[in-house]
Amino acid sequence: MTTEVRRLRNYINGEFRDAADGRTIDVVSPVTEEVYATSPLSGQADVDAAMEAAAAAFPAWRDTTPAERQKALLKIADAFEERAEDLIAAESQNTGKPIGLTRSEEIPPMVDQIRFFAGAARLLEGRSAGEYMEGLTSIIRREPVGVCAQVAPWNYPMMMAVWKFAPALAAGNTVVIKPSDTTPASTVLMAEIIGQILPKGVFNVLCGDRDTGRAMVEHPTPAMASITGSVRAGMQVAESAAKDVKRVHLELGGKAPVVVFEDADIAKTVSGVSEAGFFNAGQDCTAATRVLVHESIHDEFVTALAKAAADTKTGQPDDEDVAYGPLNNANQLKQVSGFIERLPAHAKVEAGGHRVGDKGYFYAPTVVSGLKQDDEIIQNEVFGPVITVQSFTDEDQAVSYANGVEYALASSVWTQNHARAMRMSKNLDFGCVWINTHIPLVAEMPHGGFKKSGYGKDLSAYGFEDYTRIKHVMTSIED
Repeated sequence: MTTEVRRLRNYINGEFRDAADGRTIDVVSPVTEEVYATSPLSGQADVDAAMEAAAAAFPAWRDTTPAERQKALLKIADAFEERAEDLIAAESQNTGKPIGLTRSEEIPPMVDQIRFFAGAARLLEGRSAGEYMEGLTSIIRREPVGVCAQVAPWNYPMMMAVWKFAPALAAGNTVVIKPSDTTPASTVLMAEIIGQILPKGVFNVLCGDRDTGRAMVEHPTPAMASITGSVRAGMQVAESAAKDVKRVHLELGGKAPVVVFEDADIAKTVSGVSEAGFFNAGQDCTAATRVLVHESIHDEFVTALAKAAADTKTGQPDDEDVAYGPLNNANQLKQVSGFIERLPAHAKVEAGGHRVGDKGYFYAPTVVSGLKQDDEIIQNEVFGPVITVQSFTDEDQAVSYANGVEYALASSVWTQNHARAMRMSKNLDFGCVWINTHIPLVAEMPHGGFKKSGYGKDLSAYGFEDYTRIKHVMTSIED
């Protein structure tokens, strides 16, 4: 018995198309390791067509009123709710994610985020007009930047697509978005839904590989390039965009420290850390995967965390008891396994540390202790269900260890001491600091990092403003 292989297509200028030269990519299920679809391997001709469509649609979309854009985005949010089960099925096939968790943890925030940006479209703020020189009035205009080239990752294909297209469209831009070559299905389905609502050319989807993304960024048409991905990919995008001074919006890797002080509630902290570390198989830039524990509670904490890992289950998407599904692809399984295989002699695997089963890219919940600050697994992003544990002696050392990596996206502090929590939130060099929790996000608050975690903000009014430009208009008021 063979599985029917679906044929995915690009969405350009309001219609679905194969790649101009007919090339395709096999899309592999991370659960079965079988090909379940083919998608276009878009080349330069396809990129040209998509950019031409977006550029042609831009003037009319730019000139719509905020109320009209709000109405369109609200329709998209409603349509996503109506087609939720179809989106969930596509995303689960894309990624192997548990169906129940995708339904409860992804669809509601996605819809909420679209509705937030629908409202933000009508609430652009700026400094008041005024006479800053005698006889002249100055005003500020906020305008869309133009065509946006957007590249989404494979860890949250649907949600990251929303984070990109919703603020861009709300601000009056047009979009060409590329999903990862391993997870195109849900984005193509989004195009089917959105295509019933937006004018043709406003929203376009290009499937393809890294070369497709590179061609999008290098294309002369986009005014802005936005990518969520690895540090290496972000650096390449920034370098390429610099050649014609494109705006760049980068959300890159993370290595979130979780700083646990001696007065923390160990049971509550272990529960929060294990959930935030293993969710989505640890394939999250904000995942709670680098734990720093005060030496006085280190051993007790490690024992409890190892037990929590042993009690955490990975498995099939339709199993309601699983906490996460497989890693996304064969390369990612190799990367995660490699970190464990290369552990130094002083490290100790307290739980997991191995593949689960012989089919699919499943990896056991893993806890590693005995690590030093300069170890590879501390300094580099694993992007898998692996939590490391280090001990510290005092607050200064905790800050030093926490900040002693190249990433600076997210962090958390676990303590009952309010003054200490405030000091830590000041001294931690990360774009987000959670206190006695880890990983919640809301549409109203910004998400983005410092250092090699990139720049620009997703979500919030700050994320919306990233997709606008500022123009000064000065006029004489004298007769």
